[in-house]
Amino acid sequence: MKTLLTHRLSQSEIKQLCASTHGAHNNHLKEELYQLTLDDDRRVAVNALWTFTHFAAADNVWLFAKHDQLIDRCMNEQDTTKLRLILSILLRQPFEKETVRTDFIDFCLARFTDARAPYAIRALCIKLAYEQMKYWSELLNELRQMLDLISNEPLSPGLRSAWRQVMKKIKA
Repeated sequence: MKTLLTHRLSQSEIKQLCASTHGAHNNHLKEELYQLTLDDDRRVAVNALWTFTHFAAADNVWLFAKHDQLIDRCMNEQDTTKLRLILSILLRQPFEKETVRTDFIDFCLARFTDARAPYAIRALCIKLAYEQMKYWSELLNELRQMLDLISNEPLSPGLRSAWRQVMKKIKA
């Protein structure tokens, strides 16, 4: 598997990797792929993460057990591509009221208000902040205020879209 991940992957190769790890009987291959997300070779790690973003919903459930580990990785990741991919993976996971981590809420709030952060990371952090804060009205008010603050700056189309989506959910 590592050999395949050492070069630029085509869409068909991604589909092949997803198919080869499909189903509970291939959980050992999912674990192998997950371990490759930690590889020292940046391309291998990025390709492994990218593959996880293409997992079918049924296979994505396997990643739920890695939830806290993925959050920890986010908060320490320096590579923006890896961070964007990990955030994308986390956005496909449920955030339960009982297990929400305040350190990750703070991370998301800090990232989406940082004008120097890449737009994709900011947009993902807006959505992730909402997914975690939606259980408490006082936190939603705080989120709305922070979103109001960034609405005055020039936002990319993707960031503006994430902003609109979350504001619509807050007002609902």
